[in-house]
Amino acid sequence: MATIPVESTTPLTPTWMTLSPIDGVKMEGAKARGVMCTVIENSKKSDTLDTLASKVDDKGSAVVATIQEVQPASYADLQVEKVLGLQHSGIKTPEMVDTVAEPEYLQPAVDQTSCLKPDMSEALAREHAPKAAFPTYLPASTRLQNMLKDTTKLIVCPGVYDGLSARTALEVGFDALYMTGAGTSCSRLGMADLGLASLHDMRAQAEMICNLVPWGAPVIADMDGGYGGPMMIDRAVREYVRAGVAGFHIEDQLIQKRCGHLKGKQVVPREEYYSRIRAAKAAKERVNSDIVLIARTDALQALGYDECMERLKVARDLGADVGLLEGFSSRDMAARCAKELAPWPLLMNSVENGASPLITVDEAREMGFRIMIFSFASLTPAYLGIKATLETLKLTGQLGAPKFVTPRKLFEVCGLEELMQVDTHAGGTAFAAGV
Repeated sequence: MATIPVESTTPLTPTWMTLSPIDGVKMEGAKARGVMCTVIENSKKSDTLDTLASKVDDKGSAVVATIQEVQPASYADLQVEKVLGLQHSGIKTPEMVDTVAEPEYLQPAVDQTSCLKPDMSEALAREHAPKAAFPTYLPASTRLQNMLKDTTKLIVCPGVYDGLSARTALEVGFDALYMTGAGTSCSRLGMADLGLASLHDMRAQAEMICNLVPWGAPVIADMDGGYGGPMMIDRAVREYVRAGVAGFHIEDQLIQKRCGHLKGKQVVPREEYYSRIRAAKAAKERVNSDIVLIARTDALQALGYDECMERLKVARDLGADVGLLEGFSSRDMAARCAKELAPWPLLMNSVENGASPLITVDEAREMGFRIMIFSFASLTPAYLGIKATLETLKLTGQLGAPKFVTPRKLFEVCGLEELMQVDTHAGGTAFAAGV
């Protein structure tokens, strides 16, 4: 529910109207933020938005409706109707009017030269009113940064590795997602997580997942050890930024690495690890990005807890946004780490049946962790479900799928309705007879 303050000195008959995303335009009695609808008396069709704003400032002869604190997914596609109703009622004093602004993700782009004539019927006015544009939204990286800076909540991220697992996590409603390197290696390459997934593999998978719903849950992605030296790390960060990744973790294992919950891990010397952090930090600054840099250390297994703390403290001082100590050996160690590094945000990687004890979301929150990823949250049940179903098929000759899991249901999870709207709004007829 959004609240619209309306101010007017005289009742007006609108002769020109525009509905457009504007940010930071100062106006008499209201500051435009998000979507602004302005009605100007005797304005010309050729007037620009700046000209209209100037007229409001100079004359105060307009009804100004502003949605305050509008969220990226809340847009007023038919505020025209609301403003016309207010205008015709002759409101002369400030009033508060409630309106529901549902997201219209796939409306045509704003036409800033649309005309609304005074003699139009209400239905005709609605038909010819400019529609809300595709949603404007903060970059995923900025939204993740804001979640870390402006809240104290624990950000829970299920591990996803392909389009279906990501779509399913979005359907359930998580605030953020984690693109797991292990899952990507297993699903994209069909190979164990032994450092075989390249920058191309990881970037391509991340780009697909991040852009399923660009204004949706921010995606944190695995970047392994950066895929090479400083120049390669620079390239990797740039590609992740272009892909829409909100955050990434870079680690201190050898380039020929392995899953953090396998034995036999080896790490690079401190200075080489610090050079990776410096390169990643410089790369994000070079492209003016606020992508969240997560410094991960896997040194616990070979070098012990104190070495991990030393590496994380230096990474923090070098500008890493978040820290990650991989493979806690006990709950006490996890709690101690969070306490010693506070208030620096820490990420916990939860891998059931891995190297660490099972720590619940509530326990991690109590310890003070800010992000918690579940790397195998999709991969493990996918393996179990696929295997059980295929065994049933081999034994019985049928799948035994629940009746509600129809082809259409699966396609709806993967954006069927949105895709149909794309065709319909463009004037297509591919779905005129339904699906």
